[in-house]
Amino acid sequence: MTVEQAQGEAEQVQGEARTTESIQATGGSPATAIQMSAAKAAEGGKAGPARKLIPEVKLPPRPSLERLPEEDQQLLVKVLSEPVEYMDNDLFARPRAEVELMGHKAALLDPQSTDFAPMPPLRAGEPVHAGVSALSADEEKTLFLRLNYTRYRVYRIVEAHTKKRLPIGKARHLLAWSHRVLRCRADIVRTNIPLVLAMAKRTRLATVDFSELISEGNMALLRSADKFDCGRGFKFSTYACRAILKSFSRVAMKASRYRVHFPTEFDPSLERSDFAEQRREDDEADCVDEVRSLISGNRADLNPVELTVIRERFALAAPGGDEPSPKTLEQVGEIIGVTKERVRQIQNKALSKLRQALEDEYLAA
Repeated sequence: MTVEQAQGEAEQVQGEARTTESIQATGGSPATAIQMSAAKAAEGGKAGPARKLIPEVKLPPRPSLERLPEEDQQLLVKVLSEPVEYMDNDLFARPRAEVELMGHKAALLDPQSTDFAPMPPLRAGEPVHAGVSALSADEEKTLFLRLNYTRYRVYRIVEAHTKKRLPIGKARHLLAWSHRVLRCRADIVRTNIPLVLAMAKRTRLATVDFSELISEGNMALLRSADKFDCGRGFKFSTYACRAILKSFSRVAMKASRYRVHFPTEFDPSLERSDFAEQRREDDEADCVDEVRSLISGNRADLNPVELTVIRERFALAAPGGDEPSPKTLEQVGEIIGVTKERVRQIQNKALSKLRQALEDEYLAA
């Protein structure tokens, strides 16, 4: 055993003894002991810069990947296709960081599992949700240290397998830490979701729908949880409120730009579409051209009287002639020397011949 290993084991034994003493001193509450350990560790640890890594890791072999549940396969693909980042802290590099923050060493529930044993709650016997009273400063710091430590462990696994294929065993650990990231982030959002509603009620904007404000505020809260550095000593609510208000400002500016282009609300009843009317006019023009073609070539076998009635009645000029104006039945009767009733009969017979010719040509086509 080397000197470094001996010193590491000694520090671990001392750390376990300190944790046991903390539990006894707080009446046997592991949650309180974890908060005290995390608070003491955070006091000595310095906040570091945000770390970001673009994954370049290959997925496990397909047969191994397909043995994972569908939800875990999708989560693994998402983790390895998006940037991995966390807010660094000197505490994370210490040998006892995991026990001090999580309460125990992480171990899979079984060799085929993709999850660790549950972490001790921040408050003994009380889950974290929106209905609990506001978190204390130590509880909030512990929650954010947990979040960034779990992200740190995801970062370490991805970094260690850059440009390599991820073994299925490491993939299960990566998924287990990713599940913890999601749980820690969900705890933070649940405890701070009332901030969004409170800020939205204070920021009434006439041009923005209230539900849209809530939606933008929720997205800002999620981004704030990922970017907040608890090591700087500020409350998360201070940081999140500014981010939420900035998101409200952005959505208001977006709405104002929209109203410059569209001063009134969209009302379908005020919109006039002339597509059907235009199409009907085009069809009518095509039909008139086809009838002109039939008459000019006399493909409907009309006699001279019928041709004269159709041309004069419907203002269809003879080839080379000027465009006439439509005439009444009586005017056409004066031209050919018959009554208007006889003109109507001749017209109907001619139209029947034209209709039959059009149908025959359509069926032949």
